[in-house]
Formats: sequence, C-alpha cells, structure tokens
Amino acid sequence: MRMRHSLAAVAAFAAAGTIAVTAAGPAQASEYTSALKIKGVQYDAPGSDSNRCSGGNTKDEYLTIKNYSRTATVDLKGYVVKDATGNKFTFPATHRLEPGDYVKLRGGRGTDSDAGNVVYRQNCNFIWNNDKDTVYLLKPTATRADTHSYTKRANDTDGNGYISFHG
Repeated sequence: MRMRHSLAAVAAFAAAGTIAVTAAGPAQASEYTSALKIKGVQYDAPGSDSNRCSGGNTKDEYLTIKNYSRTATVDLKGYVVKDATGNKFTFPATHRLEPGDYVKLRGGRGTDSDAGNVVYRQNCNFIWNNDKDTVYLLKPTATRADTHSYTKRANDTDGNGYISFHG
C-alpha cells in the first residue's frame, strides 16, 4: 500500500489546526481523473516462464483494466499500457467498455473478443517483471489515466503472482 502526501498540504493542515483523517485502502492514483483504472495485474504467470508462442505461458500474464464509471462507455482505441522500462502496448482497435465492464490484456497471440473481455498483445514476450515494476495506463492524449508500482515482496502477500489495485 502506498500513500502520497504533499508537504504543502500537510503544512496547510497543521497551520490551520485541522486534523485530517485518511482511510487506508488499496493503492490508488487518485490524482488522475479517468473512469478507467488498473484493477490488477497477473505479473508472474503460473508455472515456469516460457515466452514461446507455441506452448509458452505468456497468455497467463495479464493486466485487468476496468471502467469504474457508472454512466460512461469508454473506447480503448489509442490507450497505451506500458512498464517502467518502456515496453508498451497500444490498443489498436475499438474495444468499448460499458460502465462496470473490464478487459484482460493478455500476453501471447490470440483473437480479441469484446464478448470475452480479452485483448491479446500479439507478442509472446513477457512485459511485467516478476520482482518489481510500474504499470502505466495512458489515455490517447498521452496523459496518465492510472499508474501503480509494485514489488513482489511488499505487494504480493499470498505469493500467487497477482496484485489487486482497485476492488
């Protein structure tokens, strides 16, 4: 869990004599205004890592993106997902997420499906590091929609290779 505090905000609260109570919750990038959020990441695919396109397990590494809006449908075309070193995927086609809907962006090759809530990166290389990484979700305008950093040691308490960021 990660919380960011602005020193100026803390000083302002102290100067005003105001007590601020912050509820602990999942790590969130609340400074970004987007209906789309990174729900979670399967950063370590089950089994031994193999990036072979045939018989490998890159399809078992995935990122779940959810539309948390109650009213707006969001088109993923042009959205970018990338890691700390710049590996990236740009959603090339229209994929609409209705309010409350999600998509799993999987590694490997496959057929994208709106009905199956899946998009494949069409690349058999792993994107997420198994020890630590940063996951960026960028709008088509290149502004951040959501960002989360993780370390296996600090964030994956049950050791299953999956970290949840937004419930």
